[in-house]
Amino acid sequence: MSVDTVANAKATPQVQQPWAELGLKADEYESIKQILGRRPTSCELAMYSVMWSEHCSYKSSKVHLARFGQLEKTTPRGPLLAGIGEQAGVVDVGQGWAVTFKAESHNHPSYVEPYQGAATGVGGIVRDILAMGARPVASMDSLRFGKLDAPDTARVLPGIVAGVGGYGNCLGLPNIGGEVVFDDCYYGNPLVNALSVGVLRHEDLHLAFARGTGNKVILYGATTGGDGIGGASVLASETFDADGPAKRPSVQVGDPFMEKLLIECTLELFQAGIINGIQDLGAAGISCATSELASAGDGGMHIDLDLVPLRDNTLTPEEILMSESQERMACVVEPANLGKFFEICAKWEVLATVIGEVTEGDRLIIDWHGETVVDVDPHTVAHEGPVYQRPLTRPAWQDTLIADSTDKLPRPQTGIELADQFLAVVTSPNQADKSWVTDQYDRYVRGNTALAQPQDSGMLRIDEATGLGVALATDANARFTMLDPFVGAELSLCEAYRNVAVTGAEPVAITDCLNFGSPEDPEVMWQFSQAIDGLIKGCQALGTPVTGGNVSFYNRTGEVNIMPTPLVGMLGVIDDVRQRVKAGFRAEGDLIALVGPATPGTGGIDGSAWAQVVHGHLGGKPPQPDYAAEQGLAKLMIQAAKDKLLASAHDLSDGGLAVALAESAILGGLGAQVALAGDDFEELFNERPARALLSFDPEKRDVLTSLANAHGLSLQVIGRVTSIEEISVAGSFSVSLVDLTRAWRNTIPAALGIGGQD
Repeated sequence: MSVDTVANAKATPQVQQPWAELGLKADEYESIKQILGRRPTSCELAMYSVMWSEHCSYKSSKVHLARFGQLEKTTPRGPLLAGIGEQAGVVDVGQGWAVTFKAESHNHPSYVEPYQGAATGVGGIVRDILAMGARPVASMDSLRFGKLDAPDTARVLPGIVAGVGGYGNCLGLPNIGGEVVFDDCYYGNPLVNALSVGVLRHEDLHLAFARGTGNKVILYGATTGGDGIGGASVLASETFDADGPAKRPSVQVGDPFMEKLLIECTLELFQAGIINGIQDLGAAGISCATSELASAGDGGMHIDLDLVPLRDNTLTPEEILMSESQERMACVVEPANLGKFFEICAKWEVLATVIGEVTEGDRLIIDWHGETVVDVDPHTVAHEGPVYQRPLTRPAWQDTLIADSTDKLPRPQTGIELADQFLAVVTSPNQADKSWVTDQYDRYVRGNTALAQPQDSGMLRIDEATGLGVALATDANARFTMLDPFVGAELSLCEAYRNVAVTGAEPVAITDCLNFGSPEDPEVMWQFSQAIDGLIKGCQALGTPVTGGNVSFYNRTGEVNIMPTPLVGMLGVIDDVRQRVKAGFRAEGDLIALVGPATPGTGGIDGSAWAQVVHGHLGGKPPQPDYAAEQGLAKLMIQAAKDKLLASAHDLSDGGLAVALAESAILGGLGAQVALAGDDFEELFNERPARALLSFDPEKRDVLTSLANAHGLSLQVIGRVTSIEEISVAGSFSVSLVDLTRAWRNTIPAALGIGGQD
């Protein structure tokens, strides 16, 4: 078979190349020719196309993400050990321990092939964590689908959930939390955001670079196949129509058992001290690993594609470079350490092959069948792609949306109506029990899970001797972000911060996964820019730096973009997991109290779950964040946890007090009698931030009140935990806890036609 060599490319400038079919724009193709001083070879074109894709290059988001650079790189627990630009952020959590965590999207592959798309999303983010020198210890997932009863939801939801659970369970990683959200806007474009967390000692941190002329480049793990050619890198840069993607590259196929071997093998290689630089092979495969390792190093690199182990010998060199086959890593090793390297790989039955070496100079040279098919400056591939300052336009409909407040919507006029709406909100798909999903995940494998779903955040023990632990929560409120992208991003950040804080952990840093529509739509870019600025303001106010993250564009079906969905993953630290506070009432006779800002805010009905569930309405202004109150609440919760003052705590967010009260009763199996100070409707359904629902022994009331006041908060006792199986709101209604629990648990199973709880 003929091969398009560098020499041939120089001699045949007139050859027409399929740059458009590979996702490149005309000006991008011209830029590549200017960089090279000639037309690219077909292999070079393949490399540039995947590395300059939206997914890999962040070409539409770079100018906005750069603003995160103004944030401090220090957490309340100390400086970041690694941040934006690395494969994952690394945070000092004390006692010589560090935690690395990151979230990424696998949205479009999961629509095309739900099981494998979701499974390989988990596998990819786990390898990012592994590549930092950490042992992966847990995962989380944030999933968004169309309406629960929509036909496409019935297709994608079971497969995606099975993929997340199947891959993570096989790896032996607990899935400790996340979200499942349903909304029309995600029909035909589900969101699958996976988060992984790893643990390491400070001295075990590794970074990705190729250093030392003569050092060997080793590809190890699975063989390279035709699955995933152009997969995530192309799919994530495509617009889908209502009937499916216009292009359907092969979605990657995962092998979690190979990944488990790869994890253990890599950790032993780290322990042996014989890896100079390492990079996982995710999106863009060998193209990414070689160009990024070389560009971050102190020399060039030479690769021979004939040495790459293949499971499909018909692959062309272009396909080998673009393949996104899973469970592969690339590393740089000194020649003297090759024997030990291969010995460890053989022990774990992991295939390892030298495919090249670090060279002098600044060129990435790739040969195939004795001919040079790539000769590039790796910086131009990995880091010097196009950077777009795309037009921003505030949507003309934004003011109309904001003006369409909930003031005009009919409110319940009787206790019976209020009870009906209470039940409707609590048992709606977004507020109902997610056990059908989370029961497919192993939440307690490894024995270090201190909290998991349905708690407000997941929590892991890091050190058995001291009880040191971390808590993690993922949150995104797309409805608020649709109404006001700046404020909506702030509120998503605040909710994640609060979910970590109510368990007794100190929030310290975030990762993000920013899911938006087409960047070629100026209105989407305005939403994106506003959300970035909202996150920056919030992180500055709360002292939680951004450690890294992911951007996912082109989330749309036909011409309809999803609602902007900026996911925030918050990391918290707790000195001893035995101090943790759970959601769920604990004992009859405990007092129930609301804690929040000393001065009650306003609003909170616009954009609420009540407006969505009862009226199918989205409009108005979201509530304003209160950073001082959020920080005060966190300090209160941390101290209350240490002093063992609380029986339970649950944040107020989606569904407001109604959902917090119902879930606390359901999770504890105990009833509640409450009397609300204001209008019962407003008190139950408003979603103002910086508030939590607490239960505690009456003897702790005075000390908790004083502690709340000391942090600028108000603690208002509203009722008592009872053994009577009902939730009673004085003067309005009471509902059976048994009936409520049954309805809450059955919502998702009933919609999927799989039965539920009797």
